[in-house]
Amino acid sequence: MRVAIRKSWRGEILAATKERYAVLFALLAGTGLRIGEALALKPNDLSPDCRVLYVRRSIWGGQEQEPKTSNAVREIDIAEPLAILLQDYVAGKSGYVFASKNGTPLQQRNVLRALHKTGKKLGLHSFRRFRTETLRRACAPEDLIKLWLGHSKATVTDLYACGLRNDLLWRRQWCDRVGLGFSLVGLLGLQNAKPLDSEKVG
Repeated sequence: MRVAIRKSWRGEILAATKERYAVLFALLAGTGLRIGEALALKPNDLSPDCRVLYVRRSIWGGQEQEPKTSNAVREIDIAEPLAILLQDYVAGKSGYVFASKNGTPLQQRNVLRALHKTGKKLGLHSFRRFRTETLRRACAPEDLIKLWLGHSKATVTDLYACGLRNDLLWRRQWCDRVGLGFSLVGLLGLQNAKPLDSEKVG
């Protein structure tokens, strides 16, 4: 299995790790999920086409808990290349998407250890920062950035515009316009899937 994200440390990370960690790291970089939210993911938290992810819970210390804040309970739109990857990866799975052999969620320390084994001494939050930068670089609407990252509505204007969050077509158009900020190549048979190049930003 090989994954390439051109001209970035993310490509080196994904190419140097096992499949489940590569998928997890791609998900973190492509959605901005907090690590606890990603580890709590179950197949039914994804729409049938995996274009929308529903954040409903988090994992802390190996235990399920409510998300960090009320704003953390949210919907995240997923760019098509990553959605194709997830469709393949979650097919036939039950329980946690990223689970240990006995079905329990992966431990954050083990995920961090897998990250450091790639030679990159980064924190797991670096993927979330990368997604934030990708959205900002593409000039995505602040309403969507806050929705997708689970940040609070800061102003009265934010509250007035909250109906935009229910406009699924508008959300998807922006999701596709932003893309992932990187390209997936060669992971789980994606060589033949189109479109693969979602590196475009802006």
